[in-house]
Amino acid sequence: MNDNTLGRRGLLRTAVAGAALLPVAGAGAVPAAAADEPQQRGGETAFTWLGNSGWRIEGNGKTVLFDPYLTRFPTHGFDPATPLTVATEVVDRHIGTPDLVLVSHSHWDHFNDVPYIAKSRGVQVVGTATTCHLLRATGVDPAQLIVVKGGEVLDFGGYTVRVVASLHSRNATHRYWAPGTLTAPPAAPPGAIGELVEGDTLAFQVQLGDGPSTLLTGASDFVEHTFAGLRPDVAMIAAESTARTTHRYVPRLLQTLDFPRTVVPVHWDDFQSPLADPAVQDPGIDLDGLLDQVRRLSPRTRLIRPEHLATLRLKA
Repeated sequence: MNDNTLGRRGLLRTAVAGAALLPVAGAGAVPAAAADEPQQRGGETAFTWLGNSGWRIEGNGKTVLFDPYLTRFPTHGFDPATPLTVATEVVDRHIGTPDLVLVSHSHWDHFNDVPYIAKSRGVQVVGTATTCHLLRATGVDPAQLIVVKGGEVLDFGGYTVRVVASLHSRNATHRYWAPGTLTAPPAAPPGAIGELVEGDTLAFQVQLGDGPSTLLTGASDFVEHTFAGLRPDVAMIAAESTARTTHRYVPRLLQTLDFPRTVVPVHWDDFQSPLADPAVQDPGIDLDGLLDQVRRLSPRTRLIRPEHLATLRLKA
């Protein structure tokens, strides 16, 4: 059946704390038969937005970090010579006690704080070969590094991580910023943002205990055949730029994911300024376009606009 306006997931059972809940247009009444069915509630997972695409995810006694970038320094128009720096006090304040770190790709706004977290906490990091080569160059113990390509389903005992091969977004001229991959650790630790090449891009679908299955993305493009069949309860979707160089990004993504019942837009805030409440939107990102398309194409989907350091408590 191809009636996507009703969706496949029924009513939402999502508890939200400290976030902006966006109205869902067109949501109708639940059929009586569905209303009579017992509601099977799963476990709860807490998602704290760290800004950009970053999350601290807590549930079933575990804590997972995704793309934790809290330092947020200015780059003066993405100047590749901008030096790398880490605000250790800010990072320490907000990362909790992580059991695992997931990295979507190696650009500074996803990778910058990860070497410090890995070395100070002794935590394992999952990422591409390029990400792991860069981490080794910064002095992270190779035993902490888990190299993945996409397609792996990792069982950590109490939570699972499905690794999904993905794509990075492109600029107005259809080009990547700082493309490239590494085949070995650099001779010296990276010192500027231009040295942190993309190194391929991953997405991750995580589930802590019997909490919601959640797709985490760090860039606004994707590979349809690797995303097909994921069917997450929650999708953290990176907003695209106002240039919209990826053809029908939002419609294709929603359809490929089978219209998730909850969508949370990410990577739309100004990540070159300190964490603020409310978050300041990057003027080059088409957040309104993403929200409008989700409302129109998947009216049963609940939209939640996150706020910096606010926690969403979501159930399966």
